[in-house]
Amino acid sequence: MKQIDKLLITSFIPPFVVTFFIALFVLLMQTLWVYIDDIIGKGATLGMITEFMFYLSISHFITALPIAILISSVMVMGNLAEHYELSSLKSAGVSLLRVMRPLMYLCAGIAMFSWLTANFLTPVANLKFKSRLYDMRQQKPTMNMEVGIFNDDFEGYRVRIGEKGADNKTIKNVFIANHISTQKDRLNEIIADGGIMYNTPDKRFLVMELENGEQFQEGNRFSGNKSKAPFVRTSFEKYIKVFDMSEFDINRTDEELFRTHYSMLSMGQLQTAIDSIDQQMLDRRETVSNYIDQYVTALKPDTLKPEPVKPSAELDSLSLIYNKKADSIRLSKKAVNPTLPANKKNTNTKTKVELKKGKTVAAKKRKTAKIVRLKTQVTPQIINKPLKEYDSFLDIFATSKRESYTNKAKQHARSIKSNAESAQRYLVKTKEKRIKHVFELYSKYAFAVVCFVFLFIGAPMGALVRKGGFGYPLLIAIIFFMLFITLTLSFKRMAEALVVHPLLAVWLPNLIILPIGFFLTYKAMNDSKVFDTTRFMAFIQAIRDRLPSRKSV
Repeated sequence: MKQIDKLLITSFIPPFVVTFFIALFVLLMQTLWVYIDDIIGKGATLGMITEFMFYLSISHFITALPIAILISSVMVMGNLAEHYELSSLKSAGVSLLRVMRPLMYLCAGIAMFSWLTANFLTPVANLKFKSRLYDMRQQKPTMNMEVGIFNDDFEGYRVRIGEKGADNKTIKNVFIANHISTQKDRLNEIIADGGIMYNTPDKRFLVMELENGEQFQEGNRFSGNKSKAPFVRTSFEKYIKVFDMSEFDINRTDEELFRTHYSMLSMGQLQTAIDSIDQQMLDRRETVSNYIDQYVTALKPDTLKPEPVKPSAELDSLSLIYNKKADSIRLSKKAVNPTLPANKKNTNTKTKVELKKGKTVAAKKRKTAKIVRLKTQVTPQIINKPLKEYDSFLDIFATSKRESYTNKAKQHARSIKSNAESAQRYLVKTKEKRIKHVFELYSKYAFAVVCFVFLFIGAPMGALVRKGGFGYPLLIAIIFFMLFITLTLSFKRMAEALVVHPLLAVWLPNLIILPIGFFLTYKAMNDSKVFDTTRFMAFIQAIRDRLPSRKSV
């Protein structure tokens, strides 16, 4: 069996390596064509493009590995079945699972490599790749001086060349317009019959040596509506114009600006980011709760007392006078000593003063009594009813205050609603962000597990179809891999739409494909067809026999 295990491993590794790089190339080209417009014509050097494609290929490792396993397993087992080697092993009492055991160990190692790549290499590769892509997108196209076309590649200038020599240096009928001036409608143009154009050795500047031309300049305008600006016309035999080429250089953006994206984080960093997002959502909920608590408090029926209803403003003023008089009466009762005899002379000065105040208060009681009788006639009797007997909550307040209370309540309600809607939008976006982090975290495990699952798809299919080579394996691999990718993308969209939990969305593609692998393995172990058409046709024939024939009808 050791020789058979060695045979299977040596038969599996070469097609695996070849199919891995083929799949990697296809994925690389597919992604590259998406960004081709952002790369071509931006002055990127060959080294920069090579670096860009290198990082892009590393980011596709975890996708190319399952495809390579699927194709290679179909090819190896298909070759064994096609040359009746698999049948010989089965006749010798070796089961299909025993034949597949070395491939299981090998695919388990590949799955571990996929996990390590997804955790350590892919985040760094995504960071480098996307930062380089951003630099190219922000870069201006390379300068292209075409004949007879106004070129505005240089910021603030428009250049037109009438004719260009075969050496790409000699130029004729040159026109240069300077639009850098901040003065509106200020003229600054150069016209020349010809000259030469070349780059400096360090490629930092473009030099135009113009001959036999004129320069037109309009001076600064002075203040005043009737003032005129001076116009200057200068003729020259030779004029050198230098353009800075640094604006066409690709500047490297600081990679720290992209490091917080979920696709550029390792598993530990993703878990930390998820915990931070959960804390942010909790803090925002508490903030909204505390904000609402400022306006809404728990109301107890025992603490609610109806306010007296006042019929008019005149009654308010009368009650105010009454309250002042009542306070003065209470003070006078405390000041006067009622036990002192009226006919006894008291030599104490303090007592005389108190008696004098008492007489003054007594003299004013009659006026106070009139006010009290008037208040009794005008003020209605307030009946303290239980809270449940009122028609509405506003009935416990005074009529004059109900409108102000209602307006204030509406204002507070609008403020609470606005704050709650803002918090809801924030929580929805934050929850979508959390879902992407969770999906990215567990997809690293899912893509590693699918490397092992695809072995139980490819090996049984190879044993069943009994075809080696590259045709049938490629067709089978495309079908099952497209099924896996379609399921992954579909469940990811469903998770982002809050339809499926992100953890379940990650593992559902594997859970759907795994039973298919068990079914195919069972069929291959028993050397039975995947779909037995004989039983199906017998079932159809039995139905036809039970139906009445046309002759009997």
